[in-house]
Amino acid sequence: MPGPVSDRTAVEGWRAAMERALYGPRGFYREQPPSAHFRTSVHASPRFAGAVLELLRRVDAALGRPPELALVDLGAGRGELLAGVLAQAPPELASRLRPFAVEKADRPAGLDPRVVWCAEPPEGSVGLLFANEWLDNVPLEVAETDAAGVVRRVLVAGDGTERAGPEPDPAEATWLRRWWPPSGRPGERFEIGLARDAAWAGAVATLARGLAVAVDYGHTADDRPYGGTLTGYRGGRAVAPVPDGRCDLTAHVALDSCASVRPGGRLLVQREALRALGVRGARPPLALASGDPVGYLRALNEAGEAAELTDPAGLGGFRWLLHPVGVAADGLF
Repeated sequence: MPGPVSDRTAVEGWRAAMERALYGPRGFYREQPPSAHFRTSVHASPRFAGAVLELLRRVDAALGRPPELALVDLGAGRGELLAGVLAQAPPELASRLRPFAVEKADRPAGLDPRVVWCAEPPEGSVGLLFANEWLDNVPLEVAETDAAGVVRRVLVAGDGTERAGPEPDPAEATWLRRWWPPSGRPGERFEIGLARDAAWAGAVATLARGLAVAVDYGHTADDRPYGGTLTGYRGGRAVAPVPDGRCDLTAHVALDSCASVRPGGRLLVQREALRALGVRGARPPLALASGDPVGYLRALNEAGEAAELTDPAGLGGFRWLLHPVGVAADGLF
């Protein structure tokens, strides 16, 4: 594992600490493949890439099948989603497809040469922008109500030690009042989603026409978590969120706030979205086992993968935020 990315005793706001720990020169995402630490829908099954391909085909039709069709993978990891889509894309679509992997880490060896590796999404693209588990890693400020009922930013040191800081600035306080109103009870924690709203608005603005989709674990005004959700992940396990570059740092996303950044935002649960795109977990008929045992085992495996992707207690409980740009959303789902 890499060494600490900052002085273990230096105190700063969580947003700055997350930025350095995740994306700094020796940050977690610079040096660690995400698949070594946590499992996303992309890693769970190629059927997820197949569903993204089906959505891309629908967006393509809604756009009138343009000469060049962009697929922008925002927070691309090591490019696994794009590789999966390219492997399944029919020749006619693949000939027009322009895949972009947006990631701060270096380009991995062996990635399909058709994939353009970039640090920011391309401006003016026409097609599908897809951000799978990206927003939860956009750094943000954390706040907590103190013993006197006052909301204060949480400051953190490189060893994870926290202390109370100043009150949120006016923009942050306005965001809290609208999206996560404090109850005044001591110990209540908030992850202030202002930076994530701005990041998503900026991403959607890069599309000239098409559809922007963010997939993440999140919450809305009806189910805000009293104690917050900030946590760390390392080696497949949840760990204390210490901003030292040795673990992922993630917090659930206030997706209703992100949906408000421009008109037309819509939320779906992943189970609903994937089923609309043809991913279903029904077991194959038992009669297939005697007539085509290999086909039966293949279908059984696919059903298991689909069930994992749509499990409401797991990946199927993720939420999809949709923002159409210059196209009608009707018929896409």
